[in-house]
This record gives sequence, structure tokens and C-alpha cells, in this order.
Amino acid sequence: MKHFRIFGLLACLLALGSLGYTEVLRPPAVPLITHDPYFSVWSMDDQLTTSWSKHWTGSTHAMAGYARIDGKSWRMMGIDPDTIPAMEQVGLQVTPTRSIYRLQGGGVEIELEFCSPLLVKDLAVMARPVSYITWTVKSTDGQPHEVAVYLDVTGEWVVNTSNQEIQWTRAKIAGIDALRMGTVEQPVLAKAGDNLRIDWGYLYLAVPGGQDARTVIASDRDARTPFVESGVLADSDDLRMPRRASDQWPVMACVLPFGKVGADPVAKHVMLAYDDQFSIEYLDRKLRPYWRQQFADVSQLLSAAAREYESLRQRCGVFDEELTRDMEAVAGEEFAWIGAMAYRQCLAAHKLAMDFDGTPLHFSKECFSNGCIATVDVTYPASPFFLLFNTELLKGQLIPILEYAQSKRWKFNFAPHDLGTYPLANGQRYGGGEESEENQMMVEESGNMLIMAAGIAKVEKNAEFARKYWPVLTEWAEYLREQGLDPKNQLCTDDFAGHLAHNCNLSIKAIMALGGYAQMAAALGYAEVAQTYRQEAEAMAAKWVEMAADGDHYRLAFDRPGTWSQKYNLVWDTLLELNLFPKDVARKEISYYKKVMNPYGLPLDNRETYTKADWELWIAALAGSKDDMQFFIHPVFRFLQDTPDRVPFTDWYWTKDARHRGFQHRSVIGGVFIPMLTDPALWEKWAK
Repeated sequence: MKHFRIFGLLACLLALGSLGYTEVLRPPAVPLITHDPYFSVWSMDDQLTTSWSKHWTGSTHAMAGYARIDGKSWRMMGIDPDTIPAMEQVGLQVTPTRSIYRLQGGGVEIELEFCSPLLVKDLAVMARPVSYITWTVKSTDGQPHEVAVYLDVTGEWVVNTSNQEIQWTRAKIAGIDALRMGTVEQPVLAKAGDNLRIDWGYLYLAVPGGQDARTVIASDRDARTPFVESGVLADSDDLRMPRRASDQWPVMACVLPFGKVGADPVAKHVMLAYDDQFSIEYLDRKLRPYWRQQFADVSQLLSAAAREYESLRQRCGVFDEELTRDMEAVAGEEFAWIGAMAYRQCLAAHKLAMDFDGTPLHFSKECFSNGCIATVDVTYPASPFFLLFNTELLKGQLIPILEYAQSKRWKFNFAPHDLGTYPLANGQRYGGGEESEENQMMVEESGNMLIMAAGIAKVEKNAEFARKYWPVLTEWAEYLREQGLDPKNQLCTDDFAGHLAHNCNLSIKAIMALGGYAQMAAALGYAEVAQTYRQEAEAMAAKWVEMAADGDHYRLAFDRPGTWSQKYNLVWDTLLELNLFPKDVARKEISYYKKVMNPYGLPLDNRETYTKADWELWIAALAGSKDDMQFFIHPVFRFLQDTPDRVPFTDWYWTKDARHRGFQHRSVIGGVFIPMLTDPALWEKWAK
């Protein structure tokens, strides 16, 4: 039986697609505008009118929204001014690509939709840094009502700190009323770090023609007050610039008049876009955003986005409904809801850039961890998302690491950990960097790279991607052959838990990696190599079973009886069809995990009560049956409902009280899609 926490009359109603999931649910944070680590804005509250919208880091990136209904003003977004009533929020629907609020007041219902068309199968569309905000208005009392809506976005969106100076202008784009704002300094790719926001490039508020819209750029008071008091907008732009973003808070604002509205819905929309001009610095060369492959400038981008508005909304609706239905079929409604909460975040924690030859390169940011870019053990937990939806994006994450590892700069015989600090991918910064083995993740990253390459080969039914990088992949396989069975004292991806020698789960990773390497060797026609490494992996798996045994489960470390840990790496034995371990190993572990479960999830191991949400879904996939998967998924669902910490989907939390332990907005949350890979037919369907 399911137990959903009810949050009262003002709680958010989340319904998945059109499938009738109508229990009262509450996301910890709601994605609004989500594209990359710099252009990612969320509502971190139950309602849009009880706080300002925020960048994922928690810094305010305010949007103010009002409705004017029959001469009376109502708040739809934001907390200012609190002298006018807030519309009642009566519904919230979060799907993979959209967040849709339903608001009521004055005899009118307004459906407010935030759509980021991150259609992962279509890189040309997914890469566009454009979101749509749509208002759909109708009367609810049988009477016609005069309606207009107002929206503004502040200069906070274009600065790292609000004391930076900004300036603004109007862009000339045929058929579009476009406002533009950015910093004066424009320090392109000048900063690297974790808790940072973009302060270069330009934010656009663009209103397609034919909607009788009015726009202005002014201080927040000069833009908002006339509309709130009398339904009008200032008739001229504020030209006092440059000035600090906090100096009377300049905003870009628009008003959309709906006229008399009856029972038939009427819809209007605007676009928010960000042109960062240059996105990533990779080995000392500046890379353009991937959308520049299709469009020469932002004018062309916005024109295409305006033209394709209706078709993209329709495509998003079809995509959301089909993905939701398939996730429900695999592991139930709670799994589908978790996927809806993770989808946009996973993509928005990456930046899709274009190499000089047009190759897509996909860089992750290790958000609220250490700010690293292209971290291998961040790519690995997120990889099920990309193995399910689009291996081109996963290859775009592996290529920069592989090219770097093949260069003269990387002198070690194991895989790198990262390429630097976001957005500068100029060489490893973690641990000993390029200089020493201190705090390196030798077995971890080498195993990750081989497993992901093997996953790509399985999806694509060939190993041609691996062929180009075979010498370096072979070097890592040889390292794991020598060092992988009983790892020496070192860090693994769960580095927050500290160094650990003889790590049983890390040993499984090495064994899985060697099995995957053997598969790729066979696909490439290297029969003798394939046989050698297959036999080595089989022998290591047999030794592992003896070394790790601890009665009714398997140990955390080979030399630590009476301990246990999640063996999430074992999931690849089935997914990649390696069949290296006896099936009883997984069954025994799953049976034991059920005994040590806490209210909000399965701890990572016996040392602490915290866990990782991504690994919990890997354990669900390891469990196999739908009922067992749901057993492990339900506590994660409860965590999202009950956590008091209002941040984007964290992957690191406490399993007894649902508190946030650390991390947020990380790409690793894409790992929650891994149960989809347990259904071969659905995996093949989505991977096509």
C-alpha cells in the first residue's frame, strides 16, 4: 500500500501526463528554465508566490508575474508586492520537459507552463538555449473577464554577484520584440569554480509577433507598479546605464493582453534565451555552443524557435506521455515521477559544445561538489540516461577524456578523473592532477571508462567507437587486470566516505570492466585478446565470491568481516550480459538489503546512514523483479516528498530523516533511469 504525504489545500498536485496519477505530491524543487549549469532556474517552494525563483545554486534569479483581471491585480510569481493577493495554486504537473502550474482567482484559471524542449533524441533542438513560457487563460464562472498578464526577469540572471554592472538594449529580429541584457565587462570564460553564475553573454526576453504585446526595460518599481496599479506599462525604456544589477533592479518586462476571455482557453507565450557566445574552454581552445552549428547568430535561433513553437510543444507532450507510460510499465508510477523530476536536471548539469570539426562534446559540471568539469565518476552514474536515450551524448562526454589521456600530458597508466574546473577543461585538477598519484581514483575511473565504452558497443551493436581509442583502453584493461581484484587503499566515486582498501564493490567494477573489454575485443575481431580477458574476468569473479563472503551477504571490504555495502556495480553483469557472477550473489545481496533498509532508503554501507539516490535505483535494477524494484524505489519517492530541504534533486541524503547531506543539481541523477535498461525491448526502443 502506498502512503503519500498530504500538504493541505495549497499543496502541489502533480499528475504524470494524461495517465491519471492524482495523489497530492510535492517536489522539493520545480524546474522552470533548464538548459545548462549557468542557465538553470528553479522554484524552491510549494508555490510560485511564496519565494522568488532561484538559480540552482540558491542565488535569486527573480521572475515577477502578475495577472490583471477585470481591473484587479493578482500575483502569479514572486513575493512583491505582498499588498496584492496571490492567485490560488490549485495544481502542478511536472513532466520530463515541462512544469505546468494551475492558478485561479477572479473567476479565471491560468495555466502557466514552463517548457524547456530538451528532446534528447534531437541534438539540434536539445542544444537550443531557449525555453517557452505559456499562459493559457479561461473563465471558470461562466462570465467573460478582461485579462492581461505581466512578466519580468531581473538583471540577476546575467551576473555572478549583484554588484556587477549591466547594460541592455533591444535586438532587431523580424517579427519578434526582443529585449537583451548582459554585463558591461563580459569576462568570457574568465572564472572557474563551483558556486558561480554566468556573467558573460546575453539574456533575451523575446515576444513573438501577433500577440499585441508591450515591452519595457526599466527598474523593477517603474516596470511593475504601473501594471499592478492600473494595468499599463511604462512607455519608454530606462536609459540610465550601465549600472549595478542591484541599483534599482533593472528588469526586462512584457505585458500580454488577452482581452475578454470566456470558457474557451486562450494562449499566449514568450521565450527566454541565453547566448553565452563561448561555452567551454577545452585544452586551451574556446568552444562555441553546439546550437551554433545550425544557426549563425541568436537572431536566427530565436526566429526558428518562434516558428517551431507549436510543433515543439506538441513533440514535448508526446515525448513526455510516452516516456511516462513506459517508465510506469517497468517499475510503477513512483518510478515515473522520479524520472520526471530527474530528466531536465540531468541535462541541465551539462553543456553541449561544438568541437572545431562539428563533433558534439558534452561536458558535465560537478555541481555543489567541487566544480570539476568532465568528471569520469560523474559521467558513469549518469550513463544509464545516455545509454537509454542517445549514445552520441555519452560519446561526447568520453571523447574529451580519451583524447586527453592519449596526449603526452597524461603520463599515468590509469584513466583521468576530470579535465579541470568548470567551464575550463584544460587538464585534471583533482587529487594529484597531472603530477602524482595522490588521491587518484585509479581503479574507479579506469573501470568506469571501460564499462561505458562497452555499454555504447552494446547499444550500437558494434565496437567501432572503441577502435579509435583501443591502445589507451587496453592500457587501462591491463591496469585493472593487475590491480583490480583487490584494490589498494584509494578513493572510489563515493570519495566523501574516504579512502578504503580492499573495496569489494570497487573490485566488482574492475571485473565488470574486464568483461566489457573482452566483449569489445570480440566485436573488433581480436579473438585471442577476448578469450584471455574473458577467462581473467571469470577467474577474478570466482575469487571475489570466496574473498567477499560473509554469511548471508558480502562484505564492504575483503578484510572486514561483519560489514556490508551496496554492490551497485554488479548491475552490469546482467545489463551487459556478461554473466560473470553466479546469480545467487545478487539474490543474496538483495535479500540482505531488505533487512537493513531505513525509512527513506538503503544506506550506502554500514558506516553511515546516508545514501546516494542514483545508486539506490541501480540496486532496484539489480533486484530484477518489478515488485522488488518498487520496494527499493518507494523510499526514494518518500524522500522527495518529505525532505524539508528545498533544493534541486540531491543524490546524497540521510535515510532516517530525509535531510539533504550534500550535492544538488548534479548530472548523476540521470542514473535513476537505469531500471529502464532491465527491459531489453524498451531499451532498444528508446535507444534507436
